[in-house]
Amino acid sequence: MAEPKTVEVNLLGRSYRVACDDNEREALMQAVAYLDAKMNEIRKAGKVMGAERIAVMAALNVAHELLGMRLGAGFDVGKAKRRISAIESKLDAAIAKQEDLF
Repeated sequence: MAEPKTVEVNLLGRSYRVACDDNEREALMQAVAYLDAKMNEIRKAGKVMGAERIAVMAALNVAHELLGMRLGAGFDVGKAKRRISAIESKLDAAIAKQEDLF
């Protein structure tokens, strides 16, 4: 089994190195983009100062959203994205078979 590779990510203008398997890289980058946007929203609001406090507030906001979805108060975007990805894979496979015919 291959060792996870290290990926460089940026949050709130700061660079971090994160271990990540190749098959999880896209999901990691989506999570980074989402968290970075949340952190920037908090910073722009100007009510919270310091990267550590901004990170904690963003983590609390994301945890609140997650719990809301788990409790049925919201739409499970992650599940929808996984289903869409599975459908796209099936469509790509079907199209590839059709292209071989011509």
